Amino acid sequence: MSNQSSKGKNQKHTKHRRDTKSESPAIRNDLIFGLHAIQAALEVSETRVQEIWLADERDDARVGAIIAAARKHGISPHKVDRDELDEMVPEGRHQGGVARCTPLGNLDEADLFRLIENLNQPPFLLILDGVQDPHNLGACMRTAEAAGVHAVVAPKDRASSITATALKVSSGAAERLPFVQVTNLARVLRELQQKGVWLVGTSGDSDMTLYDADLKGPLAIILGAEGRGIRRLTRENCDQVIYIPMQGGAESLNVSVAAGVCLFEAVRQRNL
Repeated sequence: MSNQSSKGKNQKHTKHRRDTKSESPAIRNDLIFGLHAIQAALEVSETRVQEIWLADERDDARVGAIIAAARKHGISPHKVDRDELDEMVPEGRHQGGVARCTPLGNLDEADLFRLIENLNQPPFLLILDGVQDPHNLGACMRTAEAAGVHAVVAPKDRASSITATALKVSSGAAERLPFVQVTNLARVLRELQQKGVWLVGTSGDSDMTLYDADLKGPLAIILGAEGRGIRRLTRENCDQVIYIPMQGGAESLNVSVAAGVCLFEAVRQRNL
C-alpha cells in the first residue's frame, strides 16, 4: 500500500483529475479500468502499468491478486474512495480499480508485414473495415485472440482505436494481440494478396455461404461495420465474399458475434 499522507495523496489525485478531466476516457488508452483489465496488464513480463488506484471498500481475492502482481513490478497501489475512481473514469464501470499506463504503441503496415514474414505457420488475420464502437472492437479482439488470430487490422480513419473501453471489453486480449492501424486499407489488402493471403469478405448479398468457403490456408477474414458492412473498395479487393446463413427474422449479427462465427469456422477447417 502507499504510505503517503492523506493530505499529500489527496493533492496528488486532485492534480491527476485536473490533468485528465478535459479528455474523455473513451478516447485515451493511458487509463485503464476494471479489475480484469488491470490484472491482464500486470501479467505481461514488462508491464506498461505505472500507477494503480483501488477502492478502499474492496478487500477481496481479486484485489489481493492485483496488489500481489503490482508489487512484483515495484508498484504500490493507492487505496482511495470509490467517488474518486468515479471521477477518474466517469463513463466507465471501473469495478473498484483504475490504472495509469504507458499508452499502447502504434503498429502500422510495416509491423504487420514484419509479423507475417516471421510466422512459422500460415497467417490468420481479422480485418475490421470501419468498426467504430469500442465495445465491438474490444469484443472482436477477445474473440480473435481466442481463435488464434495473429493480428487484427483496421483503418486509422473512421474506425475505433484501442481505447480504455475497448481494453476493458477485450478482457486482456488487447494487451497481447497485435492491433494494426493502416492509412490505406485497400493498398494493404493488395499487398496481402501479393504475399499469398486469401482475402474473404463478408456480405449479406453474397451467393456463397461461410461453410462452402475454403478457409484453411493463409487467410484474412474481413468484416464491416454494422449496417454498412464492408466498403465497396474493400469488397472489390476481396478474393471471395461469403455470408453467414441464418434462421428466423434477424437480418444481421453483431460484428463481434459474426467474427466469432467466421473465425471459429476457419479454426475448425484448419484443424481438420
